[in-house]
Amino acid sequence: MPDVVMAAVLCQRFGADGITIHPRPDQRHIRTSDVYDIKPLITTEFNIEGYPSEEFINMVIEVRPNQVTLVPDAHDAITSNAGWDTVKHRSFLKEVVERFRENSIRTSIFVDTNLRNIESAALTGTDRVELYTEPYAHYYPSFPGQAIDPFIKAAEAVRANGMGLNAGHDLNLDNLSFFSRSIPWLDEVSIGHALISDALYMGLEKTISLYREALMH
Repeated sequence: MPDVVMAAVLCQRFGADGITIHPRPDQRHIRTSDVYDIKPLITTEFNIEGYPSEEFINMVIEVRPNQVTLVPDAHDAITSNAGWDTVKHRSFLKEVVERFRENSIRTSIFVDTNLRNIESAALTGTDRVELYTEPYAHYYPSFPGQAIDPFIKAAEAVRANGMGLNAGHDLNLDNLSFFSRSIPWLDEVSIGHALISDALYMGLEKTISLYREALMH
């Protein structure tokens, strides 16, 4: 308990536009078996994120989700807390992206708002990037304009470099609408912790409805 597969199915039934899972080596959040169990039950967007180890790459190619999101997490990371240095790791990421492209799996690379990292990400051939939004969430309550400014600039750079744009980390019902209105060409957001926390008080169906409303603009 909880049953991860049932949760994914219910999220989909209640209107979620996609399901994101992050199988880690220690399987503390989701087990490898869950990945295979969830796949045939998902009819909407299915996104698997994780560090592109050989084991992870092989699993993703076998499961064939709609999208894979590459994160630079160490094996013992508690949660994702930084984007890729795509300048330093460009060759590695390019090879990984090519392997997924050969298998018709859309790729997204987790990055911060550093414009050099965004420009270098484009050189890997990735379809999208996902902006790490923890800094935005941290400063939004006190300085919303300053908090969103680097993300608007980053989003413009993403679009100028021909990539799609995702975002995630610490987005919630308080800060999501402003973020979405400020960057109207946003393709998708991944929300986990805040959504499940809200669901403890409001229920999963009501919570998903509220997050969908927050993205309407």
